[in-house]
Amino acid sequence: MAPKISPKKTWEGYIGGVVLTLILSYFIEQYHPDLRGNWMIVGFLVAAFAPAGDLVESQLKRNFAVKDSGNIIPGHGGVLDRLDSFLICVPVVYLYFILEKFI
Repeated sequence: MAPKISPKKTWEGYIGGVVLTLILSYFIEQYHPDLRGNWMIVGFLVAAFAPAGDLVESQLKRNFAVKDSGNIIPGHGGVLDRLDSFLICVPVVYLYFILEKFI
């Protein structure tokens, strides 16, 4: 997917993540109609922007020549590695919910 930034990320993994996220979004929308928003759109936003957060964090680590962002969670690269997808994903979904009121 981006071999210079993160060589172990693949297009197959990305597509699998998109498919699984959209399936889960469909079930949320079907079985929880009381939740606000179009969850298929939310699922698409999450599927599109979560990998971007991961790649941004990987690029930051490469720029600073560090393998892990911390050692609180041994073998997992640190807390930032566990939450990197949220860096871009959460603001985008939040913006969707703000804009959704006006549409």
